Amino acid sequence: MKHTLVAWMRDKPGVLNRVSGLLRRRNFNIDSLQVSHSETPGVSRMTFVVDGDDRMVDQVVKQLIKLVDVIRVENISEKPAVIREMALVRVRTTPETRSEIMQFVDIYRGQIVDVALDSMVIQLVGTEEKVDSAIDLLQNFGIKEMVRTGRVALLRGRSGRSRKRGTAVWRAQSNGHG
Repeated sequence: MKHTLVAWMRDKPGVLNRVSGLLRRRNFNIDSLQVSHSETPGVSRMTFVVDGDDRMVDQVVKQLIKLVDVIRVENISEKPAVIREMALVRVRTTPETRSEIMQFVDIYRGQIVDVALDSMVIQLVGTEEKVDSAIDLLQNFGIKEMVRTGRVALLRGRSGRSRKRGTAVWRAQSNGHG
């Protein structure tokens, strides 16, 4: 089963390497990985998808929490969440296929972000299934180049975590890690 994990960590060199090394040592394949700044200065947010059973994922979460620069880890696989992925796709075009491609892009609520004489760059945002479906259709025209972000996720509703997050950051700083 695929699990979506979110980890908050100090924004320092080498932290991503330690996290990915821990997953590699546990023989987890990372299906997707996305790291960016969070709402807290100095803290990055990593969203990654791994394939494994519940016991293995629980063990990985416990091991990640032990890493010095990791502030918090959460498995949001079974929780209500907003999960999105973005893809940029460069598709071959001809004068004959351009309008058909534009219709597909419109149906999937994508955007054309660049146009050349022989290609278009299309931005797709949505669930993994929606992006996969659009890409399957665009393959008929010839995909020249493509890049995908992997999952990004936020829990639905108010999480009420601002106090908890502040405490975790404060604890890391007070322990000499901040």
